[in-house]
Amino acid sequence: MNIAFEDTIAAISTPIGVGGIGIVRMSGNKSQDILKRMFKTKSGKQLDYFENRRFYYGHIVDGNGQIIDEVLVVVMKAPHSYTKEDIVEIHCHGGIVPLRQILKLAIEYGARMAEPGEFTKRAFLNGRIDLAQAEGIMELIYSKTESQARASIWQMEGALSEKIRSIRGKLLDTMAHIEVIIDYPEEGIEEEPVENYLYRLNDALKEIDRLLSTAEHGKIIRQGIKVVIVGKPNVGKSSLLNALLRENRAIVTDIPGTTRDVIEESLSINGLLVRILDTAGIRETTDVIEELGVERSRKSIEDADLVLWVLDASRPFDDEDRRIMAEIADKKVIAVLNKTDKPIVLNLKDIELNAPIIHTSMVLNRGIEDIERSIYDIVMEGKVWADDGVLVTNLRHQEALIRAKEHVIEALHALENGIPLDLVSIDIRSACDALGTITGETVTEDLIDKIFSEFCIGK
Repeated sequence: MNIAFEDTIAAISTPIGVGGIGIVRMSGNKSQDILKRMFKTKSGKQLDYFENRRFYYGHIVDGNGQIIDEVLVVVMKAPHSYTKEDIVEIHCHGGIVPLRQILKLAIEYGARMAEPGEFTKRAFLNGRIDLAQAEGIMELIYSKTESQARASIWQMEGALSEKIRSIRGKLLDTMAHIEVIIDYPEEGIEEEPVENYLYRLNDALKEIDRLLSTAEHGKIIRQGIKVVIVGKPNVGKSSLLNALLRENRAIVTDIPGTTRDVIEESLSINGLLVRILDTAGIRETTDVIEELGVERSRKSIEDADLVLWVLDASRPFDDEDRRIMAEIADKKVIAVLNKTDKPIVLNLKDIELNAPIIHTSMVLNRGIEDIERSIYDIVMEGKVWADDGVLVTNLRHQEALIRAKEHVIEALHALENGIPLDLVSIDIRSACDALGTITGETVTEDLIDKIFSEFCIGK
């Protein structure tokens, strides 16, 4: 597919702010002509021709001959470019003023401001990438951990698309054979045994299930997990947060009730995004403000994927500990036995949860790596990558796979119950359509617009 867009788009493609380099990008059939009008070499010469993929050094100059900035420019000619159109990149200094002046000049000379994601949208519409790859590019841009980046790169490089096309191809072949038999009986093509159709559909179903089995892992990789630090006052919760972050984020004092609200920060553990929350100490209190903090702590526990329950090893297990234990009984828990640099008084038999117990000392910075290792192991237990590193991280893709699975199962049930083949083919076609929404073969224009509207401008 190649679409000839009549207009040329332009945008700033680097983050707004002060930096060493900023880039203004143009795409479209007028981009070279616009560049010719605004660029002069260092010697003041205006070029009539730009070699493909060669950098030129000079100045961007406005209509009055005023120099806007010293730049490097490069032209990437169609069809060997990101959008499969002529692309121009102007590499200038990274201040907001030169970037905006260059963009304004490009628009004055015939370009228009690009919409969010429009460069990648043109790449998709021109057939350079499919929809899943485009979404992989967006996810890579927004990735915060190595695992997120790794999954995004696999998707951007087409690993998921290849799997989807393989499954869809099997279903299309089956549907085509059925429809030829129905629509062209005069050709004398023999109807295959039902077992052959059942085999192909079951094979496709196994492939869909294999991809869906990675969705839980993919969700964790993309969204991260929520870990809540709980415990009664003055057991070392804020100290634990600071130790995990390797910085003094939370105020630490010997005064019980210092933390009055929930503090949230993010960190990466072995490439896993962890949103970690330090909560107010949970206890009975008459202080109105502290009581509000305790209620927020309880709400955080409800939403948590994992709870770090901090206990003071130098104090006996008491009723406050027992009440907290009851509140977290249905959660995944790691019991953090803190202050083990002092004589241990707490009786471990009082901890009646099926949870690992990690001995720590925030004073000696002991046990932090054990906590990190335990968080990762508990969260990632049983999570899998599909063959060739494919991972379903996108909720839209997961929903499409679920719809495809449902239609394949309907087709299998129809075949097993002797339903006419023309009705069976309807379910197979619906499964193909559902899979096609992942790569973009059967997607609607509204969905395309929605997906690309989530991109940043300039990409």
